[in-house]
Amino acid sequence: MQPADHGLAPGRSPGPAAGRIADAAADPGDPRHPAAAAARAGGLTALDRVVTGCRACPRLVAWREEAARTKRRAYLDWDYWARPIPGFGPPDAPLVLVGLAPAAHGANRTGRIFTGDPSGDLLYAALHHLGLANRPESVRHGDGLQLHGVRITDPVRCAPPDNRPTTAERDTCRPWIVRELELMRPTVRTVVALGGFAWQAVLPVLAAAGWEPPRPRPAFGHGAHVVLPAADGGPPLELYGCYHVSPRNTNTGRLTTAMLHDLLRTAARSAGLQPTGPAPAEE
Repeated sequence: MQPADHGLAPGRSPGPAAGRIADAAADPGDPRHPAAAAARAGGLTALDRVVTGCRACPRLVAWREEAARTKRRAYLDWDYWARPIPGFGPPDAPLVLVGLAPAAHGANRTGRIFTGDPSGDLLYAALHHLGLANRPESVRHGDGLQLHGVRITDPVRCAPPDNRPTTAERDTCRPWIVRELELMRPTVRTVVALGGFAWQAVLPVLAAAGWEPPRPRPAFGHGAHVVLPAADGGPPLELYGCYHVSPRNTNTGRLTTAMLHDLLRTAARSAGLQPTGPAPAEE
């Protein structure tokens, strides 16, 4: 099976046309560094394309490509994407969901965020239930899935070993999501951080993108909610915390379907969307 192509041939290096970022570009002043490459992107389409060429974190590059070579038995017929994962959803979405990083045999395989793993199964089913996605499943790029008023992104764009990026890897990757939110500032009104890592990662991102996080830094929790004024006097941004949609949280009951639906419904309404669908029985 073929993964997403994002304008690129499956199984091939993105090459210079995709804005390939060299492993050695550690200096933010280097035009190959993610900060410089992201800043040059004049729109989300360009940003989504150039991020797929990033090789700035050697450990993550090695891991994502090793996962693609070894594969899981169930995916031996897949040609893994094995590159950084762009955001997914309309560029004018008022609601943005922020996760952690791609799964080695999920998005790293399929080429689309939260696609092909249990976390994505739960998230997209919830979005469909609320009328924010046109189908409840996300199997592969090109399966017809569309999001309505929602964009999904990660602060770390490559699959990390054990789902644990280092602080340095998170910070090196930060320019991609900063630029993404800068480009979305005319329309984005609400951000949902899926998990404590996303909450901690997104606060400095929002500050860099033009909003003013409160001080001291607000604590993460499911249902946590803060309002961030815009530095330029524009519309404020609402930030919500949500437990991550991981199997560990859902299997232990820490995050139930009802809790996820309720949180996403509240966030969608704060963004000016009109979620639909009945509340689950346990709500």
